[in-house]
Amino acid sequence: MRLTVVGCSGSFPGPESPASCYLVEAGDSRILIDLGNGALGPLQRYADLATIDAVLISHLHPDHCLDLCSYHVFRKHRPTGPRLPSIPVYGPPGIADHMAAAYGLRRDPGMRNEFEFTEWAEGRHQIGPFGVTVARMAHPVPTFGMRIEYEGRVLSYSADTGPCAALERLASDADVFLCEAAFHLNRDNIPDRHLNGREAAESATRAGVRRLVLTHIPPWNDPTLTQAEAAPAYAGPIAIARSGLQLEIGS
Repeated sequence: MRLTVVGCSGSFPGPESPASCYLVEAGDSRILIDLGNGALGPLQRYADLATIDAVLISHLHPDHCLDLCSYHVFRKHRPTGPRLPSIPVYGPPGIADHMAAAYGLRRDPGMRNEFEFTEWAEGRHQIGPFGVTVARMAHPVPTFGMRIEYEGRVLSYSADTGPCAALERLASDADVFLCEAAFHLNRDNIPDRHLNGREAAESATRAGVRRLVLTHIPPWNDPTLTQAEAAPAYAGPIAIARSGLQLEIGS
C-alpha cells in the first residue's frame, strides 16, 4: 500500500501545497482521502484522473471536499475516450446536496450521475480491496477519521479533530499515522477543533503507531516548530507532510 501526499495545507491552500488530499494505492486500486481546494491539479502528477476508484471525504469544510466540484466537471465533460462510469464517494450526512449547492446545481440530479454518494456510518466498510473503519472525531461539523487496512498494513488518518479516544482507537498499532497538527502549543486554545504537535504525538504514543506524519499545518504556522513540539512526546520517527511525499505503508 502506497500513500502519496497530494495536498496537506491546513484550512486553505498554501504556496507550497494545496489543501488536504491523499492518494492511496494498492495493486491496481486507487482511492482518494479528501479532495480539498486546489488538489485536483497536482493530483494529475501522480494518477490518471480516470483511474480513481473511490473518494473518501472526511468532512464538508472546503479544504477537504471542494475540488469534488472540479472532479465532477472532469468526469462529466471529458471530451475524449469512453464515458466514465460513476464512482463511489463516501462522506458525512448531506454530502450529495452539499456538493450540488457548492457548484450551483439543482439537488436532483446534482452530481449523482458522476458519483454514487454514500453517507458514512461509524464502523467498517469494504471499499474495493481496502477495509476502511471510520469514527466520529471532535470537530465542529460531522467529521470522520479513518483506518485503512490492506493485507495486514494499516494507515490511520485523523481528519480534523481535537484530542479524543476514538482517534486513538483508529490509530492503534498503525504502520503510518497521518495526523493533523493545525495548532501550536500554548497559542491556540479552541477546544474540539484541532490538535497541536504535542497532542498529536501523545496520541501516537498511546496508540502505539510505528510512524507519525504530521499534516494539515496552516500556511501561517511553522512546520519546524510543530515537529519540535511533537518530538518530546513520541519516540518513533516523525515526518512533516509535504506535497509529493510518498510512503510505502508497512515497508
